[in-house]
This record gives sequence, structure tokens and C-alpha cells, in this order.
Amino acid sequence: MADRCKRLVVALGGNAISAPGKVGNIDEQFAQVSETAEVLCDAIERGYQLIVTHGNGPQVGNILRRVEIARSELYPIPLDVCVADTQAGMGYMIAQCLSNAMNRRNLTCDVTAVVTTVLVDAGDPAFQDANKAIGPAMTTAQAELYRTKDGWQLRDEGNGRFRRVVPSPLPRKIIEMPAIGHLVDAGQIVVCCGGGGIPVAVDSLGRVRGVAAVIDKDRTTGLLAGQLEAPTLMILTAVEYACLNYGKPNEQPLEQITADEAEAHLKAGQFGAGSMRPKIETAIDFVRRSPHAEAVAIIAHVNHFAAALDGKSGTRIIRK
Repeated sequence: MADRCKRLVVALGGNAISAPGKVGNIDEQFAQVSETAEVLCDAIERGYQLIVTHGNGPQVGNILRRVEIARSELYPIPLDVCVADTQAGMGYMIAQCLSNAMNRRNLTCDVTAVVTTVLVDAGDPAFQDANKAIGPAMTTAQAELYRTKDGWQLRDEGNGRFRRVVPSPLPRKIIEMPAIGHLVDAGQIVVCCGGGGIPVAVDSLGRVRGVAAVIDKDRTTGLLAGQLEAPTLMILTAVEYACLNYGKPNEQPLEQITADEAEAHLKAGQFGAGSMRPKIETAIDFVRRSPHAEAVAIIAHVNHFAAALDGKSGTRIIRK
């Protein structure tokens, strides 16, 4: 059985897969993921066993838009199946790029991508309050067109930018957890829970059915890390640190804080609800529940991955 103390659960944010300022087509995604895979190999060379999750916001938004454009010619695809499609495709991409990167460094380990379903509560309040942004940013004119023509729910991001939003219920159970656990125990690198997992719920007849939602990938990653009893959770994102007063003249990067301090900052209204807040909440829950006294959750920029592992970059949340 692989050493649990070397397990490192890593959540890849959008910029690790689709570089900012680019179209984000498949060739560009492969190129970006190849760069990210080289970064991840730094941890493998240090003896860590990686379990990798990833977001899918831009990708699932683009698939939905493709479905809407083609609706006069082809059958529609529901949101849960769109999540499944992106999870499988991106899991394949990450596994392939990571395997190639390891081969270049003469590292030997199997990489397996697992299409993962995640149980949510059909009565979750999130179904009445869509707040999970997907797809690219759009202008005011585009937003108004999609709102009136396609019935999109939209959120004002400020500075004339809008994003489409969908429900984001809390993850309750990772259905494929036994299989993931067996693969991890066998020492494999596993890519799973992409896009937060395919959201399913139990209906009135006791049947498991897909639901129209996108689960927050950081929350599912925290659940995964806890069940694998990993001592380290790393959330890679587009910023180097979580900050107090983010974007203001008195912005203050946070290097290391306790779970209690992080919770106090949350109560004070710090951290954006659609961006940093779920990451901080996930980190708090992870370190408090971990059986490891030295458990740590790290929020860092993908380009500073190795430095974050060494404690030289990123925000570290510890128990106390």
C-alpha cells in the first residue's frame, strides 16, 4: 500500500488548463496542460503521490453554447451530461500529458482518469439561487441577448463584464470513492472529480438521476482529500495568495493562517463568494477534519507550485 503521508491532492484551476487571453481550443488546452504537467512532475520527483482534480467552467460553458447554437439541427445535451463530457475529455488530456511528462523524466507510475459522479441533495437551496459562473465573460450587449433569447441567468462581474451562472449544490458523496481508493492504495496517480463531479441526486422513486448543476470543484476536492486521509491539499488558482481587501489599495497577502483566523476573516466579509470563499471554506474544513496533526491546505498560483510546496509562496492554512 502506498504511503498515505505522501499523498498530495491537487485541484487545478482554469488557468492550469486554458491560458488567459487565448481562445482555449483543444490544441491550446493540450499545450497549457503539458506545461502544468511539467510543474506537477516536480512533486512526483520529490516522492509525492498525486491525486488530481480540475475545474471545467470555461469548457462546460462552451459546450452548452455549442448545444444552443446547434439546437435546430441536433438533439440537446443536458448540463449533467455536458459535465460528464468535459470531465472525460479533460481527464484524458491531463492523464496523457502527465504520462508524457513523467516519461521524459524517466518517472514510472500509472496514471488513471476516473469519470466520477457526485451525489447532491435534490433539495439543496442552491437550485433556487444559481451562483456558479461558467463559460467566458461577455459584454453587456451579449449578456442582454442571451438573457432574453436563451433564458440565461447572468451575474454582473463589474467593469462591463457578465458571466452565465448555474446552480452549484454542495457535494455529499463521491460515488466512485471505493474504486478511487483502491487505485490510490495501489500507488497510481489518479485524475478524478473533474468539474466537481457529475451531479446526481436520488429522485422520489429512489433512482439516481443527473441534475442541472455544476458542483464547485474545490469543495469536492476537499471531500476527496479528507476521505483519502491525505495530509496535504493544494488548490492551484490564478493568484499567488489569498488576500485581505483584495483589489484595494490596502490589499494584504496572507502567507500562513490558522483555521480559526481564516474563519474570522470569512465572518468579516473577506473573500469573494464566487472565487476565493469556497477555497477558504474548503481549506478550513479539510485541516479541521484531517487525522494528521500537521495537515495543511495551500492556495497558490500554478506557476509557483514548487515554491508553495516549500512554503515560499502561496497561502497556507493550518489547524492551529
